[in-house]
Formats: sequence, structure tokens, C-alpha cells
Amino acid sequence: MFIVLLTYIKPLEVVDEYLQSHVEYLKEQYKNNNFIASGRKVPREGGVILSKLDSKERLEEVLSQDPFNIAGLAKYEIVEFIPSMTSKEFENLKE
Repeated sequence: MFIVLLTYIKPLEVVDEYLQSHVEYLKEQYKNNNFIASGRKVPREGGVILSKLDSKERLEEVLSQDPFNIAGLAKYEIVEFIPSMTSKEFENLKE
């Protein structure tokens, strides 16, 4: 499993210009089962994506299609981890 931490490197006014295309990108990734959760950081300085893709390389390929990435609006940090404990509702996330 992967946690992707996005940090904006451009002003929010510029980020907002690409927000709708980013949302469409996210919807497509959910449709393709590439992402399992996403949302804004608080304060709004970036976002977080959870993915259960099978490799970091495949995730990097998917993230390269993000309009935020294409426009150079954010930096991406990928953290890989193996869930060993979860609440009952999220047992399907364990490997």
C-alpha cells in the first residue's frame, strides 16, 4: 500500500485553475481501482492519496498523468507501507 503526499509548490490561485481537471483525473483513477482514498491536507497545502497498486513504478506512472503533476503544481512524496493491523472495517487493506 502507498500513501502519496502532495505538497503544493505554486500559489493556491494557480492550483485552483487546475482543480477541476485534477478531480476528473481522480475520478478516473477510482474507476480504474488505482486509488482507495484521497483528500486535502489541513491546512490546504496539498493533498493525500491512498493507493493499493502493486508497485511503486506503476503508481509513479499513474501519478505522472495527474494534471497537478503535469503543470508542475505539486511535489509528490510516496510512502510505501504494509498494513499489519486495521480496524474491522478496513481488514481488506491488510496484506
